[in-house]
Amino acid sequence: MSKVVDHLAELTGFRDRDVLDTTLAGALRDLLQPLRVAIHRCVGEDNDRRWLTRARLEGAEAAASADPLWVEFDSLPGLHDYPARVCAIETHEPVSVAGSPHVTVFPLFTDRDVAGVVEVESGGALDAEQQRLVASILRIYRNFQSLLDYSERDTLTGLLNRKTFDEAFYKLSSQTTEASAASSGERRQKNAAQQAHYIGVLDIDHFKSVNDTYGHLIGDEVLLLLSRLMRSCFRYHDRLYRFGGEEFVVLMRCNSDADAGRAFERLRTSVAAYSFPQVGRITVSVGFTELKPGDTPSSAFERADKAVYWAKTHGRNQVCSHADLIRRGELDDDSKVGDVELF
Repeated sequence: MSKVVDHLAELTGFRDRDVLDTTLAGALRDLLQPLRVAIHRCVGEDNDRRWLTRARLEGAEAAASADPLWVEFDSLPGLHDYPARVCAIETHEPVSVAGSPHVTVFPLFTDRDVAGVVEVESGGALDAEQQRLVASILRIYRNFQSLLDYSERDTLTGLLNRKTFDEAFYKLSSQTTEASAASSGERRQKNAAQQAHYIGVLDIDHFKSVNDTYGHLIGDEVLLLLSRLMRSCFRYHDRLYRFGGEEFVVLMRCNSDADAGRAFERLRTSVAAYSFPQVGRITVSVGFTELKPGDTPSSAFERADKAVYWAKTHGRNQVCSHADLIRRGELDDDSKVGDVELF
């Protein structure tokens, strides 16, 4: 019993979801002594969902392996390539597949949606007590995930909230800094292409008039529907935030300004074409910038925000790159970049 308690204490001691999944896999491996334990999550949209491996531990491995965060979506296996996993999700019950090894698949849920599955490979079928142990740990895991969602997500839209932004930003910024510090010119160019990250700031045009004309309940519905459009337009690993009011932020990886611009333009056109109940058509203005080595969250956000302000004061309903505005002479290059800002 003490061993179980120790693992539960470790499981609930982290706030990083990546570490949390790795800890869950380690706890189940130590408690069940299986041949392998893995956590697979469902990613993508309903018509094209795939399996992303979040943690995999075999035998006495000291560290879990996983799919890279930025893995190409099309390279992941399709949802229905693994019928037992789909069955576990649809029935909300564990599914056993006899064979060598024996595979037991447990559904993994959050309060909001299907998260994925925990897959345990063993020499034989898990007995009833072992299955109850796994189910109990997964209930605790789900409850802890719910607490994280409550503290990290906007209650209306379900997007990440403002206070989670800085930590995610510094993770991406550290990758950008490492890429720029590569020793050889060829390697530097290659890594920079692989590690180009962007921040985009999105603002709904004339949103105050929506609230004034239709009321805040309809305004909230617009925000909720917009968040759904954002999920459908961006990739599963892009980080989507609501900063408050009608202001949204996106952290994403692209190879160039042009690629980032196309992604934001896809969102802009989707929003402009969507008919919002009672309100009808709305538009959005977007500004974006590439993360630079040494950026702070405030310095990068300020550049993107300046691009948004330019867009809103020059016709709205458009996507503007901060770097492009600088090249055109529309903005002065006075952005603050550095690890320390003096006020």
